Amino acid sequence: MGTQRRCLIAGNWKMHTDRQGAEALARAVAEATASLTDVDVVVIPPACFLEAAGAALAGSAVALGAQNMHPEAKGAFTGEIAGPMLASLGVRYVLCGHSERRHVFGERASFVGDKVRAAHAHGLTPVLCVGETLEDRDAGRTQSVVAEQLDAGLAGLTGSQVRDTVIAYEPVWAIGTGRTASPEQAQEVHAFIRARIRDAHGADCARALRIQYGGSVKPDNAAELLGQPDIDGALVGGASLDAASFASIAAARPA
Repeated sequence: MGTQRRCLIAGNWKMHTDRQGAEALARAVAEATASLTDVDVVVIPPACFLEAAGAALAGSAVALGAQNMHPEAKGAFTGEIAGPMLASLGVRYVLCGHSERRHVFGERASFVGDKVRAAHAHGLTPVLCVGETLEDRDAGRTQSVVAEQLDAGLAGLTGSQVRDTVIAYEPVWAIGTGRTASPEQAQEVHAFIRARIRDAHGADCARALRIQYGGSVKPDNAAELLGQPDIDGALVGGASLDAASFASIAAARPA
């Protein structure tokens, strides 16, 4: 893990839990990670449970994140949630362009970029998700796909805004499949992302930027992944629904 960058471990609960379960899980995560002082921990519950989870996290060091947001601050967008709404609930991080939003709901890269800019405008830290499908990887398009998503997602940002964005590299073929990119595969793409940021925004920005890995991260592979020089944390899916497993990932350190 990059020595100049603080590790960020985030748990994306996706469409799981109920209100009682969300409260209990948030409280359990806060308790299980309370002794960790060198890592930032985020839980990302469904939008309808943000307030309940936030209340359960009160007084802890665990931050609250949202799974999605609309780029407009208000308006006739039935079923959507805006940045100011999230901020009013104490949300600090928001996922932008998760692969399920791109591939299941058809969100375009430019629309994801609108979300990233809106997140910054409303005082939220965007977690820009990028990653290729298995078809892309097999065709040798990993870097071109990631570059396109990265460039569109960061378009129009200042250097300081880029530095304060989190990038999550999540190969689509490794999400919820049990397959994980090898540490070497993950590092290769993370290094490519950092180099692209360096070329566009300078070395200082690239060094400060945090890049997470997401894709079937578990307690038994977390330390090896986090041991790579350009991997600064993890965006955890299924394992984040168990407080003990999630805490083990947050506590994982390179061997």
